[in-house]
Amino acid sequence: MKDVAVKDAGRGVLQRIAGPVVTAVGLDAHMYDVVKVGEEELMGEVIRIEGDRIIIQVYEDTSGIRPGEPVVNTGLSLTVELGPGLLKSIYDGIQRPLAALVDKVGDFIERGVSAPGLDRTVTWEFRPTVRAGDTVGPGSVIGEVQETSIVHRVMVPPHVKGGVVKSIERGSFTVEEVVCTLEDGTELTMMQRWPVRVPRPVAEKMNPDIPLITGQRILDGLFPIAKGGTAAIPGPFGSGKTVTQQQLAKWSDAEVVVYIGCGERGNEMTEVLIEFPHLQDPKTGRPLMERTVLIANTSNMPVAAREASVYTGITIAEYFRDMGYDVSLMADSTSRWAEAMREISSRLEEMPGEEGYPAYLAARLSEFYERAGRVRCLNGMYGSISVIGAVSPPGGDFSEPVTQNTLRIVKVFWALDAKLSQRRHFPAINWLNSYSLYLDTLTGWYDEHVSPEWNHLRSWAMEVLQEEAELQEIVQLVGSDALPEEQQITIEVARMIREIFLQQNAYDDVDTFCDMTKQYDMMKAIKKYSDLAYAAQAAGILPQQIMSLKSKNDLPQIKFIRDYKPVLATMLSRMDEEFNALRAA
Repeated sequence: MKDVAVKDAGRGVLQRIAGPVVTAVGLDAHMYDVVKVGEEELMGEVIRIEGDRIIIQVYEDTSGIRPGEPVVNTGLSLTVELGPGLLKSIYDGIQRPLAALVDKVGDFIERGVSAPGLDRTVTWEFRPTVRAGDTVGPGSVIGEVQETSIVHRVMVPPHVKGGVVKSIERGSFTVEEVVCTLEDGTELTMMQRWPVRVPRPVAEKMNPDIPLITGQRILDGLFPIAKGGTAAIPGPFGSGKTVTQQQLAKWSDAEVVVYIGCGERGNEMTEVLIEFPHLQDPKTGRPLMERTVLIANTSNMPVAAREASVYTGITIAEYFRDMGYDVSLMADSTSRWAEAMREISSRLEEMPGEEGYPAYLAARLSEFYERAGRVRCLNGMYGSISVIGAVSPPGGDFSEPVTQNTLRIVKVFWALDAKLSQRRHFPAINWLNSYSLYLDTLTGWYDEHVSPEWNHLRSWAMEVLQEEAELQEIVQLVGSDALPEEQQITIEVARMIREIFLQQNAYDDVDTFCDMTKQYDMMKAIKKYSDLAYAAQAAGILPQQIMSLKSKNDLPQIKFIRDYKPVLATMLSRMDEEFNALRAA
């Protein structure tokens, strides 16, 4: 990693401007160096070197700058500042705090304005966890700061080799003040800087064999994601991507949430910025923002900053992972990120790939999702980053390049369906198009922590839903009454799975979250009705009589009852009595 001090690595002049991509000559630079462009010192990054021509992508609007203006190399890569103060913050794509920019220039960000990612004036109460004479290494925790409800662990930066602690102090410090000195003279502060395009190192990557529990039945029950896993949630406008991601942020058992609004429309991002600070964390009763970092980069902001925003977000997520936390990262949406790459690629006059996207689209998506994972950190702790990327395919067309390349990389696919949302079925995730490749690795966890029957119940539910889909064409032509009696029972059981188990009300105080025990009990109750119904039908009882049982029609109430077990036990007992009465009649 390069030295973090700014070096004068030379000056050049602008030769050519093509939107966010400019060319400079006479500049001594390396790939991914950050440069200051023009009289207004607009921030840019070197993305190609052709002899003495340096190609730069600028993170701000380039209108009005002219050839001949100066370009200055800082000698640094694009880095983010990491330390106390990240949580509750709202940044743009290159980690400029939007609240600080509003104080400086008002509601509209002017060109050339900047502010540090971490406030230099705030003091934090630092509590050492090591003493003079202790040996520390890369990633070692040297102290703690109670930032919000999250304890911020101050670590030795990964590129510092460590050594013996000479002195360490307790007290209130800013992020720039020295809190620890090593025997070799190395001074450590509470702040680190890290280049966004370089993954932070780990000791070991672990198998994804622990699920990320979300409290959403269709996700936990049918298509689970592992901690440290990757998922895509594509869907057209109005299909519920934002509400689903908010549910994941609120209820998943991740401790820190990083939300990247990458190129979404201004009104959608405004909705997120307004709603997130008012969401209550159900675990603590405090605002959800206390364990959230928001990165807002709307579609009218410069495309180069949009391209950088996902790297900024994943680097912040890696920093919290290195503290031993489980992090959930939401990227909304990777389609807009890909569009930014396409625009920059066209300005560079590169050979276009499918639908004009650059040929390296798949490689860039892979690099991003590859930084997810459950790991053993350098300090011996265990942490994870689960990446959930929303995809916005034009017209809901899942065959377009961004969706298809994402599907080749991620292990979980939650396919949102506009038709389901029009029928008011939420979450509007299509159970026939969705899948999870973590099922085999998570089997042992479900056997141990839920029930040895759970995986069998899940497979049974999917079989019923698939059989229903095959029967629907016949039902639409001739009606369900024309089906054989056994298949009429199948249609009814599938309806129960859909309406009782899969449908979930995000705005109901009880149904908004459903733990694994309740999910198992609900599925087992539906399976019990199914078994009794098939047995009764085989004994000659008409489907209409089987479907009219009061206990079956009362089952949906379970979703909205907090202390549901005694109620469910009464319903199941009544179900046995009603079936016995049918057989005796």
